Amino acid sequence: MRILLTGGCGFIGSAVIRHLVRTTDHSVLNVDCMTYAASEETVEDASSSGRYAFARTNIVDSSEMSCLFEAFRPHAVMHLAAESHVDRSIDGPGVFIQTNVVGTYSLLEAARKYWLSLDKADRAAFRFHHISTDEVFGALGPHDPPFTETTPYDPRSPYSASKASSDHLVRAWYHTYGLPTFVTNTTNNYGIWHFPEKLIPLITINAIEGKDLPVYGDGANVRDWLFVEDHAEALVKAVEKGVPGETYAIGARQPRSNLEVVRTICKVLDELAPDAHGPRERLIRFVTDRPGHDFRYEIDPSHAEQALGWKARHDFETGIRRTVQWYLDNRSWWEGIRARRYTGNRMGTAAE
Repeated sequence: MRILLTGGCGFIGSAVIRHLVRTTDHSVLNVDCMTYAASEETVEDASSSGRYAFARTNIVDSSEMSCLFEAFRPHAVMHLAAESHVDRSIDGPGVFIQTNVVGTYSLLEAARKYWLSLDKADRAAFRFHHISTDEVFGALGPHDPPFTETTPYDPRSPYSASKASSDHLVRAWYHTYGLPTFVTNTTNNYGIWHFPEKLIPLITINAIEGKDLPVYGDGANVRDWLFVEDHAEALVKAVEKGVPGETYAIGARQPRSNLEVVRTICKVLDELAPDAHGPRERLIRFVTDRPGHDFRYEIDPSHAEQALGWKARHDFETGIRRTVQWYLDNRSWWEGIRARRYTGNRMGTAAE
């Protein structure tokens, strides 16, 4: 297949590109406008492949999107481009509405125009795969069953509201226009190349440097953690097998409280790179909780596992060890972000 993939220089998008180039015969056009969280280094391994191409442009630009569809002639779209940082959405929701809502609308319309130009067989085979989050479902209590594909939407932050809006648009274009779309919702991802403002890389980097490890509230908030390479494998299986109109909830069955996550990182790092000043748990600091902080997210991935023939390969302890080791081995990447390219003020917060 020829796959037009948006947001391919981001954390999850780049993992998908690396997986596509390494394990399939598909070709991919990476469409990315290169915001603060994007890095071309994440796709360096793929860039030497004749099956990889890059277009630096914004999905909000509908005319440019139409040109890319006509030139590349994709068999499928994988739409990952999004603003995704909850704290940033609280401080400045406008860019989230523009990228996540208006950008998705622009891409849907370009895809629909292109799809209508195809012959009957190609039109039937075309797929528009929209990648979303479990945050659109709201928050779970301590004893609530995990989210599934039929959980009602109840977004609580500007970020999750913007993603919920984009999910609704994607489904509306299926029901109204017949565009063969489907949606995947996933839980928190972690792994290599994760931008340093997110919880796991932030804690890992601070712990490496002996800095405070900030944890919101009492650290009891729970997330189901999915290793990004496992997610990439699931997304590729979805674009190959996904049924129009369907939803697939992708998770790892690995729930951990934020405090458990931080303590696990400390333990692994103490083993891999002991600190002369003692165990790194001494650096944990509890900070004021953020507004509207959802208590728990967790996904039941049973339907996706069965329909896609996929299951997460990594448990949390295995995945976090690989992740921590990668940050130890790749200081130049994250040090470069802080020294040269990072222009926000989020480094040092306790964000997920």
